[in-house]
Amino acid sequence: MELFDLTGKVAVVTGGSRGIGLMIARGLLQAGASVYISSRKADAVAAAEAELAAFGKVVGIAADLASVDECRRLAAEVGEREDRLHVLVNNAGATWGQPLEDYTEAGWDRVADLNMKSPFFLTQAFLPLLQAAASVEDPARVINVGSIDGLHVNPLPHFPYSASKAGVHHLTRHLARELGPKQITVNAIAPGPFESKMMAFALDDPEMRAAVAASSPLGRIGRPDDMAGVAVYLSSRAGSYVSGAVIPVDGGIGTTV
Repeated sequence: MELFDLTGKVAVVTGGSRGIGLMIARGLLQAGASVYISSRKADAVAAAEAELAAFGKVVGIAADLASVDECRRLAAEVGEREDRLHVLVNNAGATWGQPLEDYTEAGWDRVADLNMKSPFFLTQAFLPLLQAAASVEDPARVINVGSIDGLHVNPLPHFPYSASKAGVHHLTRHLARELGPKQITVNAIAPGPFESKMMAFALDDPEMRAAVAASSPLGRIGRPDDMAGVAVYLSSRAGSYVSGAVIPVDGGIGTTV
């Protein structure tokens, strides 16, 4: 098997209908994996499935992963089709910005539940399929999508977003310690600015876009291949001895600015 080849592997990418999830799903497909994508809206899942079908075998399943029951249903539906899962990408997430004085419990709960609770319960629900795929030579992989906002303080008032992403990073380390003996690696990707609905408020405005790009030592916004590449690395033989890591993919913003 070539170092970055994923032929024969099965992956699940949550939040895979757009943005970073779509970038990751495309990259895994291009590397040879079969990919299941999920998203809350059925029409968005269907559109993404049609777009990604050009790159390989892809199946879309609509699920609202803010609910633990929906996490379990997604795992059960994949389990009806597959007897093992090699890669789980916990990418589904949300943000919500309000001034401190006005921040609502509903906003806090939606962000915290989807961003931090769901990765834990999805990993729990998929554990039997991950264990079925795991071996000493080729561990199963869990990849959590955090954020550079979990590494530094963003001045925007999205308090539970940054707190939940920092929580994802530490949850990643805790799960890596727990699941390592089961031959399952657990790592996190901490993206910086990429084209996504979450970043549209900044990147759709030319002046703000230029300012965001200038904040990176590399002077640009992330490209789809930047995100796909790190996901393929963590999923492939090349990343088989990496676990408990949080990898910033941000052009250096979170670690040097």
